[in-house]
Amino acid sequence: MAEQIDGTGIRRWIAEAARVLSEQRAYLTELDSAVGDADHAVNMDRGFQAAVARVAALPADAAPGAILRAVGAAVMSGVGGTSGPLWGTAFRRAGQQAGDSPSLDGSALAAVLETVVQAMRQLGGAQVGDKTMIDALAPAAEAMRSRVGAGASLTAALAAACDAAEVGAQSTLQLQARKGRASYLGERSIGHLDPGAASAVYILRALETAVG
Repeated sequence: MAEQIDGTGIRRWIAEAARVLSEQRAYLTELDSAVGDADHAVNMDRGFQAAVARVAALPADAAPGAILRAVGAAVMSGVGGTSGPLWGTAFRRAGQQAGDSPSLDGSALAAVLETVVQAMRQLGGAQVGDKTMIDALAPAAEAMRSRVGAGASLTAALAAACDAAEVGAQSTLQLQARKGRASYLGERSIGHLDPGAASAVYILRALETAVG
């Protein structure tokens, strides 16, 4: 059972996230077509492919923090719409939180996820219930911290975090959007899954795969 994730593991995470986002591009486009500009999937795919390329150029022994900061820079410049600044800032802050440590244990990774949520909340102003990626990410970070605090392994804590993210994403079906372009639809946004929450789950599941 993995108890830490090092730079190699972070590289696997970003590569797996890029692969899944590309694989699910049609589905995410379908979701975004109902409530947005239908460009979320294209932007996320482009951004994470750019992140993979940026990470590949780093030294082989790059620490998790340095990799996360590089991902943030790549996503910031490669992803359009609102997702670029949100994910870009989140990854850069996550890299700062990770510092120069050669590996991250459960507690450190929980802090990274909490930093991601905090960065997105500060930049986008969204809270749980607004029908955004925060509805998936905030419960995930809380579950991760709770399970780590209870002594769970890194893999078990991540599994719980991903499960919480999926429940949170599914909850957006019944929510009326209060942020972003979907908010323009008012009550018509109810009944549609938020694409940002859906892609956030894919990104977290990719981390679980990388650690497992």
